[in-house]
Amino acid sequence: MSQLFQELKRRNVFRVALAYLAAGWLVLQVVELVLESTSAPDWVMQVFLLAVAVGFPFAILFAWAFELTPEGIRREKEVARENSITQHTGRKLNRTIMIVLAAAVGILLVDKFLLQREPAPVFANTDKSVAVLPFVAMSSGPDDEYFADGLTEEILNSLTRIPELLVTARTSAFHFKGKDDPIPEIAAALGVAHVVEGSVRRSGDRLRVTAQLIRADDGFHLWSETYDHDSKDVFGVQTDIAEKIANALDVVLDEDQLEKMRSVGLQNPEAYVAFQRGIEKFDDAHGARGQTDLLLAANEWFETTMALAPNFSDAYSYHADYFTHLLMEEAAGSSLSDDELIALMQSIEDDLTNAMRFAPDDGRRIAYAWDLDLLTGRWRGIESRFARIVEENSCYQPNWPEQITSPFGKAAEVRQLMQRFIECDPLSFSGWMTSSSASQWLGEFDASIETARRGFEMTGHRLMTMELVEGLMGAGRYEEARALVETEFRAETARLSRLHRIAAAQGNAREAQELLDRYEAVATQSDGLLGAFAVAGDREKANEIAAEIDAARFGYLILMRTVHACQCGAPFDLDATPNYAQLIADGNLAWPPESPTNWPLKDW
Repeated sequence: MSQLFQELKRRNVFRVALAYLAAGWLVLQVVELVLESTSAPDWVMQVFLLAVAVGFPFAILFAWAFELTPEGIRREKEVARENSITQHTGRKLNRTIMIVLAAAVGILLVDKFLLQREPAPVFANTDKSVAVLPFVAMSSGPDDEYFADGLTEEILNSLTRIPELLVTARTSAFHFKGKDDPIPEIAAALGVAHVVEGSVRRSGDRLRVTAQLIRADDGFHLWSETYDHDSKDVFGVQTDIAEKIANALDVVLDEDQLEKMRSVGLQNPEAYVAFQRGIEKFDDAHGARGQTDLLLAANEWFETTMALAPNFSDAYSYHADYFTHLLMEEAAGSSLSDDELIALMQSIEDDLTNAMRFAPDDGRRIAYAWDLDLLTGRWRGIESRFARIVEENSCYQPNWPEQITSPFGKAAEVRQLMQRFIECDPLSFSGWMTSSSASQWLGEFDASIETARRGFEMTGHRLMTMELVEGLMGAGRYEEARALVETEFRAETARLSRLHRIAAAQGNAREAQELLDRYEAVATQSDGLLGAFAVAGDREKANEIAAEIDAARFGYLILMRTVHACQCGAPFDLDATPNYAQLIADGNLAWPPESPTNWPLKDW
């Protein structure tokens, strides 16, 4: 054994192995950096890793069997021992190893300091949590209330730039606008330890702002101050308030954090007002009749904001929503001309690209990129981008984090993201709804039911009732689900659709067919019908509808939504939907998805 060891050493086998491993590791680090910046699919990295692993034994065998000589590479047994230059070659290998290791250290330093991403926020200390309530407008000018809302949001945005703070999102904080709820109750509902409240009075060019930070459990005022300024100097007021709040909560700010706080937001009083007017229209639009017309009216104010503050990311993201709704209508069977469609897609691309460009943090930037790729069908490498979203663990999430993740084995990660989203924005229904749905995909129906009930208590949103029905049905509590549908679902299409799903889950073929006939007569959305025929076991009809959807422009958006909503594995065969099948292949998504709910009538 000792002789073998000496011979391995003489032939430089150990040095070759070390040099190969060091060089292979260096190559993989460079490849990883390049692939991250290009959002390449995960399999590319796996190919490189496999190549390095497969090459290792060949490198060892080569070092044992061959020797480098002045005449070139020769078989070791052909070289006389007195003519061997393995010692000289060994010294060269030592230098090579040192150079490779130095390069590896350089790569690590570049990755750590030059390519360093912002760390994901860590909210381990709940004492450092705060909600900024809407400041009260004490004057009655036509824009004063919008101005006060804008100032509130700017303070909130500044505070979110501090990783150590958990700051309640606008949706939940503004829920208490105009209300007189006790501070402890507000704090309990929002899950925070501190509350900021204040008032704004404008008189001509003069501005008076009063702000105070209150500890919720005992009502103690940790800090308060009154500012008298020129209204054009509102930026100085908002940043000073944010800094004083951070100091009062014992958060030490370095110059880098201070600069991030000062650089965020609108910094323009007119833009304050325009953006808040747009938000008001935007909120009114969702769930209302004439939704797209109201969103178009909101966009006029967002366009004013963009003109006044062209680097403000949020205005672009809100502005994109109108075009996204038009795109979904087109996918469902609208009739835009080619020129209109080109303009529509360009608007979405421009808005979300600008939102990414001016995003104040990586969390928002990655979320906007995900939404843009999802909408435009750029699904190649989308799994790795979702992994970045999970890693970032930001309060800011994509609009559709679950559509091509939960059905394809990522429901646990989706639920993790939604738990963080709920922590940041507890009165927004979307976090509760998506979390409940993710639990269904995991087969954890009791958890889904509890989340849906809690979400309804917190938000009162009707969509939570739909998730509750799905949870009850998955848990086999069919009569409870049926009773809830009969009492809570007013629209006939929604009621028939849910009752049909319950009958299909029970395996009651006669009732399911009767309800399907009635539902088909009134249904207006093809994705609902596709899912209904799938759970009823009519494969031929499901494939027929899926093929029609797939042939439509952007039909993949409807098919994507159907797969998620149906929770029935494959609602159709991929052969029937070649366009959608290509996206599934691009995204490296495993087909068919698992079915969390049992459908006795469906045999595929």
